[in-house]
Amino acid sequence: MSKLPHIGTSIFTVMSQMATEHQAINLSQGFPNFPIDDRLTSILAKLARENIHQYTPMSGLPSLLDKIAVLTQKSYGRNVSAKEEILITAGATEGIFATIQALVKVNEEVIILDPSYDCYEAPILLSNAKPIRVSLNNDFTPNWEVIFAAANEKTKLIIINNPHNPTGKMWTENDFIQLEKLVDAYPNLLVLSDEVYEYISFEQTHISVHHRPKLWQRSISVSSFGKSFHITGWKIGYVIAPENIMREIKKVHQFLVFSVSSIAQHALNEYIDLVEVKALGQFYQQKRDFFSRLMKDTKLELLPCEGTYFQVASYANISAENDLDFTKRLVTEYGVATIPISIFYANGNDNKCIRFCFAKDDETLTRAAERLRRL
Repeated sequence: MSKLPHIGTSIFTVMSQMATEHQAINLSQGFPNFPIDDRLTSILAKLARENIHQYTPMSGLPSLLDKIAVLTQKSYGRNVSAKEEILITAGATEGIFATIQALVKVNEEVIILDPSYDCYEAPILLSNAKPIRVSLNNDFTPNWEVIFAAANEKTKLIIINNPHNPTGKMWTENDFIQLEKLVDAYPNLLVLSDEVYEYISFEQTHISVHHRPKLWQRSISVSSFGKSFHITGWKIGYVIAPENIMREIKKVHQFLVFSVSSIAQHALNEYIDLVEVKALGQFYQQKRDFFSRLMKDTKLELLPCEGTYFQVASYANISAENDLDFTKRLVTEYGVATIPISIFYANGNDNKCIRFCFAKDDETLTRAAERLRRL
């Protein structure tokens, strides 16, 4: 008998398979199609010949942990303990899974804000806990009245994602003030902050839980080297949490993977000294603006994109089809693969929107837009 009976093949796999079958341009899955930094390639090639291929310590390579602490202080002004409060994980997904498994007990509740990424719910269900799915407003901002109504003494976690996948929206100062009020109201409530796109923000400055001293002892943040450095296939990220919470997360982590790829950690340990992470937002803003200009001649309406490398578009003035059928038709008839937004909702809410990934080279984006102009 399945422990996750309602979970089948993910929409990301389905759309990528359809893209291959129909030779479509794949703007569905969230990964870049351009090369990684030559400096990182050179570091990797050099390290391949060195004696760094055995296990690293369970928490991570000590020198890399130190550099993450420096990066956190430089980016957010927060001092964290490299030894006690940081954990290198096998991607952000493992960090999220380990956190939920470590902290959430039977019959406790976890608030998820929909539309939401699909890796949040499974570890909650595997903990025999209850996911509480709360929809964002129509403009994808948090509805604090509904969130407060959903919280109670059994609520162990609220999962936030900022900048937000799939919508590209970002939280405001007021959103964090409301979050702090929620945490104050429920002393046992913790915040799991998915910040994998933290360095991909545009006109609006990204606000992190690391900016909020009131949240430091009640928050777990999850970051992704894969997203920040265009190396999604390396599956490497990190978690930051106060020592008492991190102790519990490490207990689960050691039995999931024990330690993370040694060569990846050593490579990032050298590369992090060479790269300016804040330039990442400028790089992807150029991508966003380029894609936006290309799409002006289509019938699709682009919604505001404040961060991430995802662009949501409405097709409401083109078709009355549900978004899953529309995205499948985009692949079969127009040769472009996207993701329907309804799959990010527990209730399947269909607002006639689809998600594009614009982390692609200019040629790919140009060819996709040419096809979409035929809509």
